[in-house]
Amino acid sequence: MEPGSMENLSIVYRSRDFLVVNKHWDVRIDSKTWRETLTLQKQLRHRFPELADPDTYYGFRFCHQLDFSTSGALCVALNKAAAGSAYKCFKERQVTKAYLALVRGHVQESRMTISYAIGRNNTEGRAHTMCIEGTHGCENPKPSLTELVVLEHGLYAGDPVSKVLLQPLTGRTHQLRVHCSALGHPIVGDLTYGQASGREDQPFRMMLHAFYLRIPTQAECVEARTPDPFLPTLDACWSPHTLVQPLDQLVQVLQAAPDPEPTEGGPRPCSPSMSLPGPGRPPPPPAKPPETEAQRASCLQWLSEWTLEPDN
Repeated sequence: MEPGSMENLSIVYRSRDFLVVNKHWDVRIDSKTWRETLTLQKQLRHRFPELADPDTYYGFRFCHQLDFSTSGALCVALNKAAAGSAYKCFKERQVTKAYLALVRGHVQESRMTISYAIGRNNTEGRAHTMCIEGTHGCENPKPSLTELVVLEHGLYAGDPVSKVLLQPLTGRTHQLRVHCSALGHPIVGDLTYGQASGREDQPFRMMLHAFYLRIPTQAECVEARTPDPFLPTLDACWSPHTLVQPLDQLVQVLQAAPDPEPTEGGPRPCSPSMSLPGPGRPPPPPAKPPETEAQRASCLQWLSEWTLEPDN
């Protein structure tokens, strides 16, 4: 697959208030350093100079984040009111997200809920990584839930791998990467929480892709599906041999699921309307307490970020 460039920005949804882009792998969303030659921010300014807002720090209001090495659906708000409405949906856990990934090994259970609590790793040399509760140096672990459905089994460069659909029901840093690694099935190409097999060249990218996104704002439902990048026609190293679950069926489930109603503290992360079908799901945790003053201040800081003046 060709690397990202200033010209190859893909738009999968557009309205008066929002864009959803299909972010390229190994492209940062934004950067304050002059050394960063290509960012999504620069791609947007190049493609839509008329939409850039001089009152914002980066010119565009990114409603959420994707890791540098993760590709796929990323929502951009085109005005402050739209940014606020999208943020409200994220805060109240009304957003539906699903990712595709290639993971090491053949995952035996066709469906599972991963529930390892995730905290920050305070081990020397691992300051910017996360870890699961009970491991050395794991600081302040928080409950985390991911739904996993196996789509295909096959080989990547001769090594056994599984293609999976991942639905995060919480939003911890590096959640999908940490959860897959904790299962013993790290994401192919993730050199932070996994490693190369030794029998292949380092994969050209981390095999994690934001495939589906739905943000049900009051004014409109932002819904976008991106193309599947993990196909043998696009990557000759990937050779599927066993179909476990058709992807199109799961997309229909995601699209048909009703959006959770906002409640005090947000809906419970295991609400059936938010997750893929599957047996053996653990009971949901209790609802969050009402928002504190500190949390409210954090929300206001997030919204005010879009009015910061650029650096001189």
